[in-house]
Amino acid sequence: MYADLEGKVVLITGGASGLGLAAARAFADERASIVIVDLQADKAKACAQELGEGHEGIGADIASEADVAGAVAAAMTKYGKIDVVINSAGIPDTFRPTVEQDVADFRRLIDIHLTGTYMVSKAAAVHMLAQGSGAIINLSSVAGVLGLAPRNAYSAAKAGISMMTRTMGCEWARSGVRVNAVAPGYMLTPFFQKLMDEGKLDGNKILRRTPAGRFGSARNIADAMLFLASRQAEFITGVTLPVDGGYMAWGSSDDACPESL
Repeated sequence: MYADLEGKVVLITGGASGLGLAAARAFADERASIVIVDLQADKAKACAQELGEGHEGIGADIASEADVAGAVAAAMTKYGKIDVVINSAGIPDTFRPTVEQDVADFRRLIDIHLTGTYMVSKAAAVHMLAQGSGAIINLSSVAGVLGLAPRNAYSAAKAGISMMTRTMGCEWARSGVRVNAVAPGYMLTPFFQKLMDEGKLDGNKILRRTPAGRFGSARNIADAMLFLASRQAEFITGVTLPVDGGYMAWGSSDDACPESL
C-alpha cells in the first residue's frame, strides 16, 4: 500500500509490545527494516526475530541518555541510516488522587514518556538532518488534550509531547524532517483490558462517550503511523492526529452512543 516505505529503516521505542509492536508488524509488512528498542532486551530481540530476517532488537532504557545514544548508534552502525522514528515507549500512570501521588513516580513517567521522546528524537534527528529526510512519529493521547483526573503525570507528559511535536516539526521542516504525533483514544489492547479488569477504567462509560460506539484497535494506530511516515503525508508536519472514534470531538452533555448502555 505504501511502496515508498520499502527499504526504509524504522526505529520503534517500546516496540516489543502493544502499539509499538503493532507498528513494527505493519511497517515490516511494507518491507521496511525494523529496529525494536525496548527495556526488555530479550523480548525486543525475540519480536525482531518474529518479524523475519533483516530486523533488529535492542535493549535500552529510554529515560537514559546513554542508552538512547547507544541504541541510535547501533541502528546507524547496522543500517547506515534511520528514516523513521516512532516514539511509543511508555508506562502507566498510578491513578491516585493528586495529594497521594508519589513525586518519584511522577518524575519517572515524565522521564520515559516526555524526556525519552525528546532524547530519541534529538539523537535520531542528527542523522536525519544530515541526510535531508526523515519522519518522526510521537505517541500522544486523548489525555494530552482532555483533563483526565487524576492522571496528572500521564496527561502532562502527553500534552508536552503534542507541543514538542509542533516545535520540532516547525524547526526541522525546511531540512526535510517531519514530526507528527498520533493521539489514540481508547484502544482495545491487553494493557487497556487490564485497566478495565482492575476497575481503573469503566468500559461502558467510555463507549457511551465515543461516537463510533466501539473501541479502536492497535492496527488503527499503526495505519495512521504508516500514512504519516509515507510520501502521502509529505506536506504534513507539527500535527497531532486523533485516532479515537470521535472521542475528543464530542462536546454534548448527552451520550454520544446511548445504545452502548
